[in-house]
Amino acid sequence: MRSFRAEHVSLLVKQILDLQPEEAQKTLEKIKGKYPIVLTRDLAKAKQWLKAQARGSERYGIVVSSQAERLKPHAIDVKSPVDPIHWFLDGKDDVRSSYYLEDVVTEFQVQGLELDWACVTWDADFRYTPNGWEHFSFVGDRWNRIRKPERQTYLKNAYRVLLTRARQGMVIVIPSGDKEDHTRNSDFYDPIFDYLSGLGFEII
Repeated sequence: MRSFRAEHVSLLVKQILDLQPEEAQKTLEKIKGKYPIVLTRDLAKAKQWLKAQARGSERYGIVVSSQAERLKPHAIDVKSPVDPIHWFLDGKDDVRSSYYLEDVVTEFQVQGLELDWACVTWDADFRYTPNGWEHFSFVGDRWNRIRKPERQTYLKNAYRVLLTRARQGMVIVIPSGDKEDHTRNSDFYDPIFDYLSGLGFEII
């Protein structure tokens, strides 16, 4: 199962990020019976799904980009310090553990480590457009375009890390956004959801 996940899930994520939708659809068809990936716009539903999938001590948690600074309305603050030791090792009765689905880790803390089940919550730092991905960092009170190629590559790779952390399956959350909030406009998020849902992921 580990080699199956490593080969096929990594390939699927590469195809998604490289904007190869037809190839991604074919790879998804191969893996979805053994490795469920679902899509939602509701973080509460994602949490319920994780808990329903996990058996026994299988570990689950929420992972986000270090640039995902506009998830605060969903009680996700990437600036809030997290002790990865507690997050990865403590049990279900400890509020600091991944099981509590309160603290989140970023690509920095999760790189090289794995969960059984992951919730990847996407922000407007990495946006889908018909012309390709657009890259942003949040500075002050607004999103600023990332123009340096090396920083663009880093952000894409951050999402590659996040999307390949789960051994057994994952849920991807694309927030609905808020038309009244210029930092969380639904126009940032809807195209991401439309792109991913168009690949054939089950929506919950």
